[in-house]
Amino acid sequence: MDTIVVTPRGYAKYGKEEKERLESLGYQVDMNDTGKPLSREVFKEKAKEAAGIIVGVDQLDGELLRQCRNLRGIVKFGVGTDNIDLKTCREMGIGVKRCLGTNSNAVAEYTIGMMFACARNLVSNVEEVKKGNWTKPTGIELRGKKLGIIGFGSIGREVARMALGIGMEIYVYDIADISEDVLHHYEAVQKETNWIFEECDFITLHVPLTNETQHMISEKEFHKMKNTAVLINAARGGIVDEKALWKALKENEIYACASDVFTTEPPKNEEWIKELLSMERFLLTAHIASRSGEAEKAAVKTATDHMLDLLRQES
Repeated sequence: MDTIVVTPRGYAKYGKEEKERLESLGYQVDMNDTGKPLSREVFKEKAKEAAGIIVGVDQLDGELLRQCRNLRGIVKFGVGTDNIDLKTCREMGIGVKRCLGTNSNAVAEYTIGMMFACARNLVSNVEEVKKGNWTKPTGIELRGKKLGIIGFGSIGREVARMALGIGMEIYVYDIADISEDVLHHYEAVQKETNWIFEECDFITLHVPLTNETQHMISEKEFHKMKNTAVLINAARGGIVDEKALWKALKENEIYACASDVFTTEPPKNEEWIKELLSMERFLLTAHIASRSGEAEKAAVKTATDHMLDLLRQES
């Protein structure tokens, strides 16, 4: 009997019916229902015996994959595959699929929410009131501001749709050409990244972490930005050079940054990182942008369908 290992806690929470569907088709489902991440050692032992793995953030590096002699399919419970060695998967004939589109609305809503939070000092003001203070900072409005969206896939397009309703001007960059029909639909103008860095009031990131995108925003890019600019990273840690971000905020090169991701999660206990985290104009959440009930339910169904496709192709 083929075993499917399932590690994401969202699948355990919302996937009872899909687990039963897999079992009714003759698969044994080894699901992490502990409510906690699996240790590396436990995950490795389970992966070595699996025919399929539905994976969240657990690392499937080349060393581990080469020990997985039964493995035929991997499904990422999300979009980013930087935790999966795709080259080794190709060499070993292991199919890989992603749950594209299932969390696009959730991440886009998070992005827009963080734009408002930064623009109106919402988080810091709540903290001030809780301390007994009654300060009244003056923020800025989003309407009429230039929004630069870097990465115009499904998430970037959802951000554009929402921002249009707010009344923002939309400027977009993608590694691929964007059709005139798509640009017209979102009332967007395609620009190069340098133009976006120099001209936009808000910049949001929606690209994968690759060799090309690692530290795509560092000291040089921060120097180009307006000192009133707000940066939102709901993509991957490592796309923004966090040490350069720390310096940019200290030197008032940009106004604020909100991020759902960090290069090392949770962040290391280093002095400059502790200072960055303490800054009023830096907001960091614990990789929660995609974590809505609606998104996780959709991902459960898609992940199950993808896994069945992968295993049936090889059976």
